[in-house]
Amino acid sequence: MRKNWLFLILATILVTIQFDANAQQQQKEKYRNKANDPVAKLPYYKKLRWADNLFREGSYFNAIEYYSQLKQEQERNSYITYQMAECYWMTRDYAPAAHYYNEAYAMSPKLYPEAKYKEGVMLKMRGEYEASIDAFNKFIADNPKTYKKLKLRANREIEGAKMAMNSIKNPQPVTVVNAGPNVNSSYTESAPYPLGDTALLFSTMRQNNPVEVDKQKRESYVSRFVTSRKQERVEQVDSFQWPIKFMDGDFNSPKVHVGNGVYSPGGDKFYFTKCAEEDSMKIICKIYVSNFEGAKWSEPELLGSGINEEGSNTQPFVAKVGKKDVLFFSSNRKLQSRGGYDIWYSVIDPRNNTYRRPQNAGKQVNTDRDEQTPYYDSRVSKLYFASNGWVTMGGFDIYSADGGPSRYTNVTNLGYPINTSADELYFIKDPVGKPDAYVVSNRVGSLALKNPTCCDDIWRIQYEPKLMVLGKVIDRKTNELMADVVAKIVDQEGDMRTYNSTDGNFGFNMARGKSYVITGDKQGYASTRASINTMDVKRTDPDDTVMVTLYMDEITKEYRFQVSNVFYDYDKADLRPESAASLDSLSQFLKDNPSLNVEVYSFADAKGADAYNKELSIRRADAVIAYLEQAGVDKGRMSSRGFGESMPAAPNTKGGKDNPIGRQLNRRTEVRIVTDVPTRRVLYNSAKPGSMDDQQKNLMIDESMQNDSDETDTEDNGTPGNRVNPQ
Repeated sequence: MRKNWLFLILATILVTIQFDANAQQQQKEKYRNKANDPVAKLPYYKKLRWADNLFREGSYFNAIEYYSQLKQEQERNSYITYQMAECYWMTRDYAPAAHYYNEAYAMSPKLYPEAKYKEGVMLKMRGEYEASIDAFNKFIADNPKTYKKLKLRANREIEGAKMAMNSIKNPQPVTVVNAGPNVNSSYTESAPYPLGDTALLFSTMRQNNPVEVDKQKRESYVSRFVTSRKQERVEQVDSFQWPIKFMDGDFNSPKVHVGNGVYSPGGDKFYFTKCAEEDSMKIICKIYVSNFEGAKWSEPELLGSGINEEGSNTQPFVAKVGKKDVLFFSSNRKLQSRGGYDIWYSVIDPRNNTYRRPQNAGKQVNTDRDEQTPYYDSRVSKLYFASNGWVTMGGFDIYSADGGPSRYTNVTNLGYPINTSADELYFIKDPVGKPDAYVVSNRVGSLALKNPTCCDDIWRIQYEPKLMVLGKVIDRKTNELMADVVAKIVDQEGDMRTYNSTDGNFGFNMARGKSYVITGDKQGYASTRASINTMDVKRTDPDDTVMVTLYMDEITKEYRFQVSNVFYDYDKADLRPESAASLDSLSQFLKDNPSLNVEVYSFADAKGADAYNKELSIRRADAVIAYLEQAGVDKGRMSSRGFGESMPAAPNTKGGKDNPIGRQLNRRTEVRIVTDVPTRRVLYNSAKPGSMDDQQKNLMIDESMQNDSDETDTEDNGTPGNRVNPQ
């Protein structure tokens, strides 16, 4: 099931499928009119053999062209459909790949049972996580007695999809931006290596237009080292100048691809890879080293001592681990391998500059799939690497592990937005200053020649100050922590995240330039709010943690929520200006507690007839509802009732004389909470079993049962009962 082409591609400087893209572009130019294409005129089975040969040779773009023609002739041919899906996967075009896998499975589920699993992989790499979970679950359900290993992998993919959805809701405090067109081109860029904090060394073909793939013209398309300096005195942070040829040593070659350059800790050795094309577009990489001797770099030498054994050995990185220089690299050698590409290391003997026998970094890091692009940060004793064998958000994700070089703990996914649904490789931090970093990714937004995710770009990771809010949810009556409560944080754009707390404690990551509101949510309770503003926080500011406390009140018959100063002039239903502030606080309360329905009660003083006063009080209640609706509260959550001059809040007369103050107090509005609707609470609780749809159905059942119960317990004659009084 593993697509070995990708691992070879990503282990090199160049994505070989781009060669095929170029050939396809040129072929289209030559045969712009399909009638002039001799292959298009072939009979069906000869054209099929032609397409299959292109597929076997790795010429996937060309194969797609002819499979598409064949599919027009036999639209229901499941083999053609499946082959098209395979080609699109190979070219990293996830949307059509998912479509054709789905179509092939629908046509021939017994012939292509794996197509449903592969559809799930493609959907996951597009970021369609819910749909990918459905596809994986169907694959598992449809194959109860077969595909044991693949079903285990499907479960791991499901775990990754759920992790991704949670990580996107709780992003890491970083900004990830494309390094720009002066660094990136339409072809793949890779292996960024920061030269201090002012320049970047990387590998590229530096082509934006199709090139002809011809071994006689290899010089026009081989990958080479270039450097780009950061622009000074410009508004945009991390803006790069046009790259120039790397002239530190004679490392570039007109015949082979070079890349993965790195200096030794002392700066007197330069390690890199040379990758040679073999038959069938296969590329084999080997590690070389050059020594700085006198005033120049020596002729690069192939590393021996077991480093470059049979297979592809690439992506060297040399770092201090303790007091020793250690060479890390990735290799798909077979002996002592965990499977696929593994991370290996060799301790460098300083006495004679020899390399000890390479050791596998072990099962704490390596899986049965692929681990690549090792980078070791000696400052924090962490190994960073890319893996598609651990639980990932998409294809390859960046992981970190503490320890080294042989023992590791705390293997951690770096999370969104460093990782995405696409492939991420080549994570490396700046050597000095704030630990900003680089990563290579084919995420949407990369400069691409063929499809949006065909090609890898270098992206800049700008670490933000780590802003957190830690809080507690307290029962106001008992002054104790609330159990089984949901904390919610909403920013000014309406994006909401939830934290399912079992003990009343919660925490959220925050970003700069935001305004947040935090509330609690638990059935039968009303919540206060906390507001936090990070608008003025600068990127250079230190990390910060804010502590908040939310209070929740149980909604009982004794519960009162006071809203003052909702008053009217004599014989008027218009709200007085001083009522606005109080009604704004009421609308805020209703927005913070979206599950609550309320009744708006309005009253009049004793002047005038009872019937007239009751009609006046209804108009006053309607005026309050209109105000709240204009403020963004759903009208369906509110109903109005008028009580006229009944139930005065103060005497209308005092000592037999008119009491203006009392009459003013009686021209008032009160609000009562009447229902708590479960379906308007939390859309999805990750701590509970079932999908979002399952939980929603259960909530609707609960609401129906609650409504049945309410009908048997309704108060008679509309007595205000549990009143939310205006303050």
